[in-house]
Formats: sequence, C-alpha cells, structure tokens
Amino acid sequence: QVQLVESGGGLVQAGDSLRLSCATSGRTFSTYAMGWFRQAPGKEREFVAHISWSGGRTYYADSVKGRFTISRDNTKATVYLQMNSLNSEDTAVYYCAAKTNGPYMYYDSRAFGYWGQGTQVTVSS
Repeated sequence: QVQLVESGGGLVQAGDSLRLSCATSGRTFSTYAMGWFRQAPGKEREFVAHISWSGGRTYYADSVKGRFTISRDNTKATVYLQMNSLNSEDTAVYYCAAKTNGPYMYYDSRAFGYWGQGTQVTVSS
C-alpha cells in the first residue's frame, strides 16, 4: 500500500510560480513511475506530467510543456511539480498518482492505482 500526500497549492496571480510536492509512504516508492493529473471545475481529470521510476524519462501534456517540470527524489520518496508562468487555465485540483497498471499508457488515469487527496491551485488573472 502506498499513501500519497500533496502539498504546495495555493492562490497565486497569473505569471507566478508554484512548486507542488507529493510525499509518499512505503518502501517501494522508487519502483513506481509517478504522474500528476489535474481536474478543473466541471471538467474531467486530465494528464499533466509523468516521470519514470528512475527519473530518466519525463512526459508532459502539450498545455504545460515548457512551463512545468516534474522531478523526483527517491531518497525522500517525493515527487515534485514545478509550475511556472501560471495562467487561469491552470486553475484546478492537482493530484499525484503512482503507476501500477502496466497495460495503460502514462497519460491514462487507469494506469494509476494510488492517488493522493489533491491540492488546490487557483490562478487569478
């Protein structure tokens, strides 16, 4: 069992930056690829970013490419999401998740068996 706890969300202005953290429990963190997803009011949950278990491969949604950076520290069992140049369309609840289901692609939420409770990011314009 893996528990995920996100932090770092808040209210910021357009153009600002935030860094989200996702702390995990369990000794197997380094074996999981990790992802960030987000869900805006009235919209479906969408893929944001993904990082392999080693940190060697990362993938991003087109909407955040060049502005967001996903990283991880396996010694701290923590994954991060650095978000720069935020705009109002980034307003959402952000979730981190651990990838447990092999047949699904990295951007498919069905690939992730463990989820955090989410952290709210609100960007005012």
